[in-house]
Amino acid sequence: MTAKEWQHTIFGKPKNVKDPKIFHKLALVPILAWIGLGADGLSSSSYGPEEAFRALGPHTYLSLFLALGTAFTVFVISYAYSRMIEHFPTGGGGYIVATHTLGEKVGVLSGCALLVDYMLTITVSIVSCGDALFSFLPIQYQEYKIIFDLILILVLIVLNIRGVKESVTFLAPIFVIFVLTHLFMIGYGILSHLPDVGRVAGELKTNFNSGLATLGGVGMLALFLRAYSLGGGTYTGIEAVSNGLQIMREPKVHTGKRTMLYMSTSLAFTAGGLFLCYLLLKVSPAEGRTLNSILANALFGNWSFGYALALITILSEGALLFVAAQTGFIDGPRVMSNMAIDSWFPHRFASLSERLTMQNGVLVMGGAAIFLLFYTKGVISHLIVMYSINVFLTFSISQIGMSTYFIRNRKREVHWKKHLPVHIIGFVLCFTILIITSYEKFSEGGWMTMVITSAIIVVCYLIRSHYHKVRDKVKELDELLLDIETSRKANTEKVDPHKNTAIQLVNGYTGFGVHTFLSAVKNFPKIYDNFIFVSVAVVDSGSFKGAEAITNLESSVVTDLKKYVHLARKLGFAADYRFATGTDVVETAVNLCKSMKSEFPKSTVFTGKLVFRKEKFFHKMLHNQTAFAIQNELHWDEITSVILPIRVTV
Repeated sequence: MTAKEWQHTIFGKPKNVKDPKIFHKLALVPILAWIGLGADGLSSSSYGPEEAFRALGPHTYLSLFLALGTAFTVFVISYAYSRMIEHFPTGGGGYIVATHTLGEKVGVLSGCALLVDYMLTITVSIVSCGDALFSFLPIQYQEYKIIFDLILILVLIVLNIRGVKESVTFLAPIFVIFVLTHLFMIGYGILSHLPDVGRVAGELKTNFNSGLATLGGVGMLALFLRAYSLGGGTYTGIEAVSNGLQIMREPKVHTGKRTMLYMSTSLAFTAGGLFLCYLLLKVSPAEGRTLNSILANALFGNWSFGYALALITILSEGALLFVAAQTGFIDGPRVMSNMAIDSWFPHRFASLSERLTMQNGVLVMGGAAIFLLFYTKGVISHLIVMYSINVFLTFSISQIGMSTYFIRNRKREVHWKKHLPVHIIGFVLCFTILIITSYEKFSEGGWMTMVITSAIIVVCYLIRSHYHKVRDKVKELDELLLDIETSRKANTEKVDPHKNTAIQLVNGYTGFGVHTFLSAVKNFPKIYDNFIFVSVAVVDSGSFKGAEAITNLESSVVTDLKKYVHLARKLGFAADYRFATGTDVVETAVNLCKSMKSEFPKSTVFTGKLVFRKEKFFHKMLHNQTAFAIQNELHWDEITSVILPIRVTV
């Protein structure tokens, strides 16, 4: 098998971007979106409630209030994000909301926080998965847990390069088993103790009064807020639906809001129900075991098949955490893509692979998750601290942004008085959790989150500064060359395939392209009779939004190509254009040039490339080496290709 055949075997065969049904085939219905994006939120019930319950220490009677507070918070944040879906239906979640309502600087802060959040989503979910599964194994097997976690991350990288819908469909049975087993465990745990409600209520009242006498009102409130905040991991993943709206089936807003309803209801029931079960069965922590595994054994341990049922329940929990890591691979690359379109990240991160996935983003997210896995040595408590800080930073910014939106548009938004209080309450809840978690856990790993996020922000500003400098220099070419005056009579002859032909690759009608054309004319005088302008309609994450968007993209490309043809004919050349649509610029352009070579045997391919006075190490990363890659492929097929330099002093 060739390398290409191996690639297609592992990652799947290319998708046809021209297929009018491709968007329908790849988009997710609410149930699949709930699995792909809601699994992150639902799986957080595996570690969020446990962290909060452990923080209570001996004051477990407060878990009743934690159950109510958790359910309330889930519904408030979910309702707030439903409004975001409604008012920002193109997706992008916290990054787009912050950018449009609070400005670019706050937007990049929110975007970078989201990226770190999704990197940690993958690592936290995978490590929690390993913890749950290995809690049923003898202690000597713990040394193999990190290797097991690494393998799971690599599997998800391959699945997501193959495609989002394929990966979600593959993981769907795991999600269904989790929902059924936990619905049964929580339902049985609560219903079987209904006869004890009176006794439990009496104990709660006695313990509450005792705690009030010991701690005082302020002390008890402080303890509750600390436990509530340290259980903030419960709410992670709620934002995922608004970030991943682009992969929803039409109508996207309806699908997104329905998905949000499924996720919020299931999470509130699961998290709140677990708190009640911990309280009713008087679950206490044990080393090397999760509270949920202890709970499952306490409920089913005396049954004839109790061990098997408890094992399936916890295995499904671990497996769901594996599914939850999927959210990081779905939404992380999309945030990265949105930021790349705005020049905060290298533009290549907005590109789509031949499978119509954001392959570059998937690889970066996977690599970062592996780094965090080994940095923290797979210790879940360190990861959750790092995780929660950025989640609630983004939550807080998003709530401020939506509050600002409704205040600014109160004359246009009829129901602004109804929505604004929800976002204000959401901000208070999220900001409280952010402040307490940052204070409590700063020295335990919280500082590393802030360092990583700050470093990414600095890199984003450096990248954007460079792109803006280059853009300004290229604008000078636009001003000089786009309106060339010529008094010559236009050449109206058809191109002759038997004459010498220059095939020029262009990307939009710009000063860069005109400069390349004029350089070819100047450096090769009286050699070429024909000029054929060739372009690739590149389908990236910004344009991959439906069949209509592809048609508009192709129409725009043709309009630009006709401008080049008009200019060349004005300068006395016979001219025409060709174009093709694809996701891979190099492969599509090479195939197009090969067909052109067959049509015009006496042809030479010309491309332009930005040339800097002093080439820096980052130039190759920020400015793709498309010209060299195309030239290398064409030279291998014995097609002459010339790269003309376009000098830029930056």
